[in-house]
Amino acid sequence: MLGLSTFARVLREVRDDVGAARDRDPAARTAGSVEILATWAGVQAILAHRVAHALHESGVPVVPRMLAHTSRLLTGVEIHPAARIGNDFFIDHGSGVVIGETVEIGRCVTVYQGVTLGGTGFARGKRHPTVEDNVTIGSGAKLLGPITVGHGAKVGANTVVIGDVPSNSTVVGNPGHTVRVEGRKVEGPDSDWIHLPDPVADSVRKLSERLGAVEARLEALDGERSSARVQELRPRRGPSTAGG
Repeated sequence: MLGLSTFARVLREVRDDVGAARDRDPAARTAGSVEILATWAGVQAILAHRVAHALHESGVPVVPRMLAHTSRLLTGVEIHPAARIGNDFFIDHGSGVVIGETVEIGRCVTVYQGVTLGGTGFARGKRHPTVEDNVTIGSGAKLLGPITVGHGAKVGANTVVIGDVPSNSTVVGNPGHTVRVEGRKVEGPDSDWIHLPDPVADSVRKLSERLGAVEARLEALDGERSSARVQELRPRRGPSTAGG
């Protein structure tokens, strides 16, 4: 049943969500709590969900769905009232985000615009992703089915994930390829999408290196210089443009 304890819990969750927006969005760092609540669509969407979820858990009919529907119309974010979302949750920009009925999200998770946490079939029961603590999901990513995204993982923009993602790893591509981030442990939100590992590009680079070696050997054997040259692929370097 609804009571003071439920009301107090929702207030704590909303306070944490506002703090998450201020911590992870540079544009919000000078904004007051009232301004964030009034103008940040992602924060408004999670605020509506906190209320709708509390009503849903208390067995209130119809109203939770109406709140979720109204929130989708106003913010562009669709969250099923039954979805379980932990504290410090942040949706950046918000538009196009879809979070399904049996989704479970841990603490300190960051989601960018266009993300789908969806199902893959019509079966009842658990059919949506479980996202553990400190996960960052890039814009346009699609996570489908009852998969688990481990603690500290990072999902690249436009990645399609249909299998489990290990903790402290990065997944990129379509379908998603899981890779380790060398030299550092992934912890907390990170919006640097430029320097993600790319196993497909690495494979193409190695292939181009082998073709270059073959061209050089043929030139040595034939005594003629080939007009066609294989250009080595180089990863993009330089400072990240993330953070704006």
